[in-house]
This record gives sequence, C-alpha cells and structure tokens, in this order.
Amino acid sequence: MVNILQKVKNWFVPEKEHDDTMKFLIIGLGNMGAEYDHTRHNVGFDVVDHLADQQGVTFDNETLGDLATFRYKGRHVYLLKPSTYMNLSGKAIRYWVQKLKIANGNWLVVVDEFQFDVGVMKLQKKGSSGGHNGLKSVENMMQSSTYPRLRIGIGHDFPRGRQVDYVLGNWTDEQKSHLGPIFDQASEVVLSFVSIGIDRAMSQHNKSRKTSQ
Repeated sequence: MVNILQKVKNWFVPEKEHDDTMKFLIIGLGNMGAEYDHTRHNVGFDVVDHLADQQGVTFDNETLGDLATFRYKGRHVYLLKPSTYMNLSGKAIRYWVQKLKIANGNWLVVVDEFQFDVGVMKLQKKGSSGGHNGLKSVENMMQSSTYPRLRIGIGHDFPRGRQVDYVLGNWTDEQKSHLGPIFDQASEVVLSFVSIGIDRAMSQHNKSRKTSQ
C-alpha cells in the first residue's frame, strides 16, 4: 500500500523543474529593427525564429530581449533574441543566463560567420571572437571564451574594404534560395545540442562539413 501511494505521489511531481541541467538557452545574435530584418548579420535571429516556428511557439518581449520557450525530449528550451543590438549582446546573455539559472555549457550562441561559405556551419565548444563584435561582447560580459557557439556561413563575396556593407546587407536572390535548408539544418544542430550534448552533436554534424579555416 505504501509503495502504491508513493508511486501516485511521484506522478504529480513536476518533471525536473529544479534541475538546471535540463534547461537550455539558445541565443540568436542580431540587430533589432526593420532595417536589419533578414540581413546576413541577422542569421542568428532567423535561425531561432525558424526553430520557434517549427515548435509552434511565439516570442514575448521581455527584459533585454524577446524570449520564447518550449519542451523538447524532457528539456526546457528557451530561445532569446537580444534587443541590445549586436555590440552589446553579452549584456542580455548574462542577464538571462543568471535569471534562468542556465548551467555552464547549456547556453548556445548562434552567429553569422563571413569566413565560411554560405550555409557552411560549425558547432564549437569554445573559440575566439574572430573580430565579431557580438562575440566580443559575450566574451567580455561572461569573462570567458569557453562557451558553445554555432557559426553559420554567410559567404565572403565582397571587394576589399566592403566587409561591413556585405555583412549588414541583404542576401542575394541566389543566396535566398538556399536559406530554407540552411535554417532547417541549423535547427537540427541546435536540437541535437539540447538532446545529446555538444560532444555528440559536434561529432554528428561537424564531420561532414568543410570550412574555409
């Protein structure tokens, strides 16, 4: 009788609510504002938007960013689009990592990478900012360069001295034709990171992807 009562009691215990290792924060880097919508530099925003659409959830305007959440294979996943602009992304990330009590290694930054061809992506445990202002801010505010990031190639077909114009510019029609599959693949990588961990996700998704580095 005692065993039966204990089982019934366990059914009503909220699943892993107290377990911070079951919570994940996925941050897409970008700039708020219509003038930046769907530009190359905002590919991080576009990926988390795509993932939110796949999961049937919407973003709410919260402190320092827009936030959405869903459950995936027993994990509680939060999606964040910082409203601080790219150069201050770290401020929003630090706030939400602390507020949500996200464990080290359970938050992932999705970011554009002009050194990779369009659509090439690489999941990493750590790395330098590579001159990316968003990653510089994250490294400065979190006092570490050891955090997971998914770098997504936006291409590098620009003349010398026109890097900023290219990165902040709109996709060409040819590039746009590839974005759907790119966002699908990036969403798959993110969900793998959440469900099987970064080591297995890196092994599964990086081995078949060549980069320009």
